[in-house]
Order: sequence, then structure tokens, then C-alpha cells
Amino acid sequence: MSNRALLEVIALDAADAVAAQSGGADRLELVTDMAADGLTPPRETFARIRAAVDIPLRVMLRLADGFSAGTPDDVEALAAAAAGLREEGADEFVLGFLDAEGHPDLVTVERLLAVISGCSWTFHRAIDRAADRDALRKQLADLPGLDTYLTAGSAAGVDAGLDTLIAEAGRRTEPGYEQRLLVGGGLRLDHVPALRAAGIDGFHIGGAARPDGWTGPVGADAVREWRTAVDAEL
Repeated sequence: MSNRALLEVIALDAADAVAAQSGGADRLELVTDMAADGLTPPRETFARIRAAVDIPLRVMLRLADGFSAGTPDDVEALAAAAAGLREEGADEFVLGFLDAEGHPDLVTVERLLAVISGCSWTFHRAIDRAADRDALRKQLADLPGLDTYLTAGSAAGVDAGLDTLIAEAGRRTEPGYEQRLLVGGGLRLDHVPALRAAGIDGFHIGGAARPDGWTGPVGADAVREWRTAVDAEL
């Protein structure tokens, strides 16, 4: 089995996707509206990206900024969006919701899992806003399809969360910690050596893949620089 690290890149459209794959991305996270930190893209966008590249695609399930799922009607709207994406062929997703106390919103998560049954999925950076990271992991441990946590280790980003990430990587054989750590959120190239030394093999980049920031497209050369960095630490 290959021990190649996973490099996931945020893509907003087919051009982003093609550049990311050309630069060596292993997987894409598909979103729209980065001003709201990434929302669910239209199914038509998914279809265009799926036709343009052949690497795995994980689609964000979130209709508003923040980590609350909103009202029951909002949850049903999101479930309908997920169903449409499934009809379009999506089979990997990204989601995560908290209640007002910072505990996992299991009702919403399980409602969405009923729609995306059989799919792999990532619990995203809501974990970094959770009241208790360890308790959240244990509550989610047995949910079907959960194979990844996207996390910076802290709501403040990787600089603040580095020690947490390294500690969690050391618990990977414990219940609730078997899922892959996919590090993103203020991630820089200089963080990579320490993360790889701790055994972390998942890296997620957004703005770092865009030489002109979020106003410009993904650059294949920028992705290639990250590919080289994460591979150099194998």
C-alpha cells in the first residue's frame, strides 16, 4: 500500500479542478462562496467538474456561514441539495454541525447521512469550535462513512493548534481517533515537516493554491509546490 500523503485542494469550478489535478492534487473539496467559508455548490457545478477531472471529489454540505444547521426547514433544504448531488453522481461529502452549546448536532448529521448512505465523508472544521473535541470524536465514532476530520487543531488555525494535532495523531489507534487527520486552516509549508514527523498524512489547502488569492484561480505550480513538500517528508 502506498504511503503517499493526501493533498486535497479547494475547487470552485472546472478550471480550478483541472489546475489542481495537474499540480498533483489527490482530491478536491468542492464549494461555492468562499466569502462564507464555503457552501454547497450547485449540482451543475459538480457535473462540470466531474466531467473535467478524474480524481475524487468531496462536496460541501452547508447552506450558510457558521456551524449551525439552522431551522428544520433549512435542514430539509440541505437534504434536498444532497439528494440532487447524489443523483448527479456525487459519492463523497464534507459536513459538520454543532448545536448552540458546541456539541455535535447529531440530529442534522444523521438526517444527512440518511441521504448520502454508503458515501464517505469528512467532518469539517466544526470540530475546532466544539466544546469538547474528545467527546465529539467519541460521539461520532460509529457513524457510517466518516473517514476524515478536517481540522487545524484550533479555531485560531494551525499555528495555535499544532500541539493538539500532533497529540491527536498519537492517539490514532484509540476509538474515535482512527479517522484520518486532514490538516487545513492557516496551514503553511513550514508546518509540514512537524506534521509529517507526527505521522499526519492529510493536507488541505485553499488560498495557498491560489497565487492571486481568492480573487484568482488555482495555480498548478502552487499545488505542485505543496505536492513536493508533503512528499519530501515521507
